[in-house]
Amino acid sequence: METKPHILPDAAVKGIASGLMLMALFTFLWSGIAFGGLNGTIYQWFLLVFPALAVLFIFKGLFLYKLAKHFPKVTSEADIAEEKKMGKWFGIIFGAEGLLIFVGINIVINLGHPDLVIPTIALVVGLHFYPLAKVFKRTIDYYLATWATIIAICGFVFTLNKTMPVIYIQAFIGIGIALATAGYGLYMISAGNEVARKVPLTS
Repeated sequence: METKPHILPDAAVKGIASGLMLMALFTFLWSGIAFGGLNGTIYQWFLLVFPALAVLFIFKGLFLYKLAKHFPKVTSEADIAEEKKMGKWFGIIFGAEGLLIFVGINIVINLGHPDLVIPTIALVVGLHFYPLAKVFKRTIDYYLATWATIIAICGFVFTLNKTMPVIYIQAFIGIGIALATAGYGLYMISAGNEVARKVPLTS
């Protein structure tokens, strides 16, 4: 007996598109931090690869939003409930991330270490990928979380030990986190390409 192939719902396609938009934003932001740290040096021009990738993510995301209309909407109660559950936990994690960044920044500033603001933000960003990995059941989130967390911890160590000027440490962190967000964006582009090959045939 021939089995009917599984067809992705439109929400899954839009989810990839939304993820690409977020990675575009964060890649812009973190590469901007790195650019500020390397401003006035020849190395800053090598960072142009990040905004170029961010623009690519935006165009690919818009393409997937348009493509989503060719996929069916979620109709089963189980799928709708799962979609709502994932959306709820994403909102909780995203909100907690913003709160922890706010609290963390205030703590390091009150301790007399405003130079630890960027490492603090990077640490929270890295750690928030761990619960996301569980919510979305994606192994890549664990790798990104570990990479970003290590970059952030290095930032703390370099700053406290005065290993190098603060602006270079910020550039180091900016590049490290931008690599994570850009890598995630490329992963989503690959997922989007797979989706594009599965557009349901319409009569």
